[in-house]
Amino acid sequence: MTAVSPVVKPVSLMRLAPGSVVTIDDVTWEEFESILQELGQKRSLRVAYSNSTLEIMVPLPEHEKPKDLISDIVKLLLKKLGKRYEPFGSTTFKRENSAGVEPDACFYIENYQPMIGKRRLEPNDPPPDLAIETDVTSKTTLDAYEAIAVPQLWIYNGKKLSIYLLTDGRYIQSDNSPTFPNIPLTQMIPATIERAWQVGIVQALEEFEQEINSNYF
Repeated sequence: MTAVSPVVKPVSLMRLAPGSVVTIDDVTWEEFESILQELGQKRSLRVAYSNSTLEIMVPLPEHEKPKDLISDIVKLLLKKLGKRYEPFGSTTFKRENSAGVEPDACFYIENYQPMIGKRRLEPNDPPPDLAIETDVTSKTTLDAYEAIAVPQLWIYNGKKLSIYLLTDGRYIQSDNSPTFPNIPLTQMIPATIERAWQVGIVQALEEFEQEINSNYF
């Protein structure tokens, strides 16, 4: 019998269509780190790693508009509250030998000051205060975010916004964000995203700002 050798090809040679999701089991931490290095920073696909499972995904345009709009809403609200922040986009956050995630967007708010001017993350840097995920093509793994200890995670699934707060190492779903406690974001953000599909992102954001100015500021 002829022995069959496994075919080994670099992950960077994978050609994935927008909206594709590939899951690879039994990936070691060293392999994950190697794959990140191979893929580099300038890429459209996104990765997540938890419990030895690697997920590789390619966003759709349907994924990008909600991400940008939610990010714009966060920036708008932080400005209204007079809070400074540092956005870190889709930076790769890791906990060695455990997990790695690339949020769709993230913000340092309480911990913004030590992150000013950072070009690379250091092992002792804190996690972002707020991470945002839009689950249009895949489902966010809460375990990875729990391992990295992101205090607040927002997940928009195409219809609903869920807010998760880290409590004793686990996420508890909440109706409100402690960053914006008096604003019903779980109702307003999905409505604003739906409005953006109808009238465009700029007008939808203007209407959102008018509403919060009238009712909350």
